[in-house]
Amino acid sequence: MGDVVSGKNLIPDSFPGASVDLAAQIGLLWDLIKAPLIVPLLRLAVYICLAMTVMLFLERLYMGIVIVLVKLFWKKPEKRYNWEPIRDDLEIGNSAFPLVLIQIPMFNEKEVYKISIGAACNLSWPSDRLVIQVLDDSTDFVIKDMIEKECQRWASKGVNIRYQIRESRGGYKAGALKEGLKHDYVKDCEYVTIFDADFRPEPDFLRRAIPFLEFNPQIALVQARWRFVNSDECLLTRMQEMSLDYHFTVEQEVGSATHAFFGFNGTGGVWRIAAINEAGGWKDRTTVEDMDLAVRAGLKGWKFLYLGDLQVKSELPSTFKAFRYQQHRWSCGPANLFRKMVMEIVKNKKVTLWKKLYVIYSFFFVRKIIAHMVTFFFFCVVLPLTILVPEVDVPIWGAIYIPCVITTLNSVGTPRSIHLLFYWILFENVMSLHRTKATFIGLLDAKRSNEWVVTEKLGDAVKNNKANAKAKKFKFNFNFGDRIHLTELGFAAFLFFTGCYDFMYGKHNYFIYIFLQTITFLIVGFDLCFVDENNMVAIGTCNVPSIIFYLFCLGTHKYMGGDMG
Repeated sequence: MGDVVSGKNLIPDSFPGASVDLAAQIGLLWDLIKAPLIVPLLRLAVYICLAMTVMLFLERLYMGIVIVLVKLFWKKPEKRYNWEPIRDDLEIGNSAFPLVLIQIPMFNEKEVYKISIGAACNLSWPSDRLVIQVLDDSTDFVIKDMIEKECQRWASKGVNIRYQIRESRGGYKAGALKEGLKHDYVKDCEYVTIFDADFRPEPDFLRRAIPFLEFNPQIALVQARWRFVNSDECLLTRMQEMSLDYHFTVEQEVGSATHAFFGFNGTGGVWRIAAINEAGGWKDRTTVEDMDLAVRAGLKGWKFLYLGDLQVKSELPSTFKAFRYQQHRWSCGPANLFRKMVMEIVKNKKVTLWKKLYVIYSFFFVRKIIAHMVTFFFFCVVLPLTILVPEVDVPIWGAIYIPCVITTLNSVGTPRSIHLLFYWILFENVMSLHRTKATFIGLLDAKRSNEWVVTEKLGDAVKNNKANAKAKKFKFNFNFGDRIHLTELGFAAFLFFTGCYDFMYGKHNYFIYIFLQTITFLIVGFDLCFVDENNMVAIGTCNVPSIIFYLFCLGTHKYMGGDMG
């Protein structure tokens, strides 16, 4: 067929019950607007996407180079900063240990409240120098009663644990943390450690983290790395592990080593309370109160330290619904914070111009905005559209080479999942749809910009469900409202159409990627991401590996001029 798309290609010669003139008129309209309007707009979109791709590539390359230098030549944190263990003193007793507050915010955490409370109460720190504060915003009175009784149980063992509730959930997590610092019994605390309800620190957590703050007065925050107890639960959790491992292994490490600045992860970290107060305390103006506080403290000149070898176990969302809500919050919040703080960062006079440039360009603009948008617009919209408008070319370096390098750099965080890298690319492209939408909501400060939905945690229920699944035959429980996602299915239909057209008339063999991306949109559209890695994702009698192999063979035969019969 021809090299260009015409009305005759896209529109059938006639519609049942309609005149032939209608198809001809639509085709004529397409030909009329394509050259003066569609082609220039699409070419402009390609240029913008290529520019964003280069920006993201340079950012990933920079961080890749820095992390290699850090691993090879940088001194360990114990050598870069003053650090020595805090020991018991026979003369002054436990007063050698600073008074530490542990805050555990909760909201209807039925499955995990015992785990986090128990882990906090078992921390190796003098009991008279530790205050544990359970901040319960639960709306379920049965769960509130369970959590309160658990606190009473530990209090009866001599643990200094306080159960706190509020009249309203104003400010959500930020409001609870802010309210918790107002109580008289925490006035003498120097440091506060925050653990979400699914976090379970090792007993020596404080003994390893607190000395960095105690002997280095310029440090405001010590952030630990997250580890995930349910990363092998299903394909969805494996994909999340790959993304988060890169964040901790590279992004947090690079920020800590080069600028002593990074975003607080909201949990698994120890703050100097004086730094929190100087920065203005907790604010609930966005859904990323942790990042908000970190940026404000960083602008005051405080330094942050990330400890990659100090690890805290936690739980990943194992349902797609919970994961979507979490990603909306994590994408919308930073964009909304960027909108509200960009001029404050520009006008700040306490930090260097280089650090301000790093925070605005690298930390916010490229990682929190560009990364989401280029993934969605380039690979899910613009690239497929160029198949239908072949007058617009996408250079191979932008469509293949640079994305491959970026993907390879992203894979360093989780070497054990390297065999899932291709699935991860396709899955991230699907999720970029939601992240881009959330980013625009945040940038525009739209209605949902402050929407806060607590991420569901399943705790030991995950293990129990997995054990039950092994004991009985798997039964697919389909709920239309929860399982069907029309936006993803709509994109699947669009990509399937462009893939078919490319297979029949195209010149670049993009259809191999597009068909695979179509399958991934369908998987997410029907919420099939819960299947474990051993089964991958079953579609009829085929699975993803066999589909990929078939499409690879199909593309190879077409490229070589063969016939698949």
